[in-house]
Amino acid sequence: MRESKAWRNILRKRQTHCDWGICRYTMKPFLGLACTIMLYIVYRTTNYQYLQTELDSKLYRFYTSKEPVLASSSLRGLPRGIIEAKSDLELKPLWSTSSSKLEANISTTHNLLAIPVGLKQKRNVNAIVQKFLQANFTVILFHYDGKLDGWQDLEWSKKAIHVVAQNQTKWWYAKRFLHPAAVSIYDYIFLWDEDLGVQHFNPKRYLDIIKTEGLEISQPALDPNSTGIHHRITVRKRTNKFHRRVYDSRGSAKCSDASEGPPCVGFVEGMAPVFSRAAWHCAWHLIQNDLVHGWGMDIKLGYCAQGDRSKKVGIVDSEYVVHQGIQSLGGPSTKKTRNNLDLTKTHTVDSRAEIRRQSTMELKTFKQRWEKAVKEDANWVDPFLRRRRIRKRKLIANLEK
Repeated sequence: MRESKAWRNILRKRQTHCDWGICRYTMKPFLGLACTIMLYIVYRTTNYQYLQTELDSKLYRFYTSKEPVLASSSLRGLPRGIIEAKSDLELKPLWSTSSSKLEANISTTHNLLAIPVGLKQKRNVNAIVQKFLQANFTVILFHYDGKLDGWQDLEWSKKAIHVVAQNQTKWWYAKRFLHPAAVSIYDYIFLWDEDLGVQHFNPKRYLDIIKTEGLEISQPALDPNSTGIHHRITVRKRTNKFHRRVYDSRGSAKCSDASEGPPCVGFVEGMAPVFSRAAWHCAWHLIQNDLVHGWGMDIKLGYCAQGDRSKKVGIVDSEYVVHQGIQSLGGPSTKKTRNNLDLTKTHTVDSRAEIRRQSTMELKTFKQRWEKAVKEDANWVDPFLRRRRIRKRKLIANLEK
């Protein structure tokens, strides 16, 4: 009896000690196990979130940083294997035939030509399109004058995609109909004006050059006799295959070896740009939805060059075009009459002057938006400013030696 009472007393003492938190040696194994379980749960949750983010980035890689979350949540009702996040501009037959299957298997590479067109430039556009169709390009025409029927007599018309919207610009069309998800199969996108002479231009040879030289953004050089040459860097150099910079001491922009940015190096103009798939994915996001004339964009396109713009942006000299400088959209200084309340008075409007005024206003707005975006994005670092500082430090270090 005494022995059993002694055991009871020991157990009571231990229970008392445990109640007061003294029984640490019995609690430690339990706490260790609990911590291990908690750490395992945290690890599994974090790992799942990481894998989910990686998967979403692959499925929705054409969306901006905020959109994947929205896209992911809105598509939860679908099994992942059925989700098709991209498209193309290839015409499809209503039913499959042996010939259509054969044609689908012939072309392994895809490139796109997109041009805003008006019926007045039909002859020139016909010459451009025929050259590109011979190189197996997909062609999309943006009819800014609304006159689609006037193109139906051309043999290739049914092979092209036609989009009609009255009095809209190239950049308006591009923003709405060339979304990166819709043109993701195309290796290169040629976003050209309609007034380019292509007598000295071969699309296949052009593609060979930009692929070999690694040009993500490019344009064909302009014949020196072209109309409306605005930047010396775009003028053809007769002895070159291509060039990336220009040397010019004339004008306000002095271009020399010390020049590191547009318009001396890393620059193409808006009349005939050519983008790689990755460069276009970036450039599309640079286009402002409401700034339809695109002024100011050409200076910033180098940021979409997928690397050093002094190496990834260039002008191809051996395949060049003639810029005719025909101002079709809006008409050549056409004057429209508006009746006021007083019918004896009229007010004339120079449409070209109005377009230029609007373009200038948009240029100012674009510059303000860029400056505001740079100021507000604390995580963004100007890659070219950083390279310039690194080169400057290296130069100073070499001089000190």
